[in-house]
Amino acid sequence: MGQARHALVTGGGRGIGAAIASALVAAGHRVTITGRDAARLAGLAEALGVNCQALGMEVTERASVDGALALARQRFGPVEILVNNAGQAASAPFMKTDAALLQDMLAVNLGGVFNCTQSVLPDMLAASWGRIINVASTAGVRGYAYVSAYSAAKHGVIGLTRSLALELASKGITVNAVCPGYTETDIVKDAIANIMAKTARSEAQARAELAKSNPQGRLVQAEEVANAVLWLASEGATSITGQAVAVAGGEVM
Repeated sequence: MGQARHALVTGGGRGIGAAIASALVAAGHRVTITGRDAARLAGLAEALGVNCQALGMEVTERASVDGALALARQRFGPVEILVNNAGQAASAPFMKTDAALLQDMLAVNLGGVFNCTQSVLPDMLAASWGRIINVASTAGVRGYAYVSAYSAAKHGVIGLTRSLALELASKGITVNAVCPGYTETDIVKDAIANIMAKTARSEAQARAELAKSNPQGRLVQAEEVANAVLWLASEGATSITGQAVAVAGGEVM
């Protein structure tokens, strides 16, 4: 195992974020999980043990991000691994996508990555070492109908990832994105419920509808996304930067 680091995972209370936090703790890292649901965060931190702490953070508000980062440093030191996982998905036909929905998708999915990355970067630059891993989506590298605002925001995350990777290439800091396909999380459970409500399909049929976009014919598991993040955070991934790594069973290549 490589050197133990301080990792911060946004949106760390459930789903992919919780799986990433668990994998990082298991690998020996000190982990700060952040999010909006204080009770859920506290419960997960307690379950993961002394190497995990939970802090409230609103990624769309820079003051909240800076405040949480200051608290995170007090216990575990400077953040060396940043996992920008906090995200939000909403679907609507393009002509029913209003400015408020667009702003919401951009603020959380892209603005959150911008705020958190700017906040942690000075410490990484000072140390000449860092790992920035953005949890994007296959919707960041291809289009899907009825999620134009979400897809635009996630495409923005990929653009930011690639540009920042070049800017930091000689600074000992890598910047990559992980792009999951449909993953077994609360967001996908909501999508399944939405399909059931609108089409009168059964849960199994709705699940199959989502899984069919994956050539493997299955939903991705959160732990599989966490494994990709763990690799990108490792010493062995030093030459990997500016990449959008799909975890999607061959859906995008």
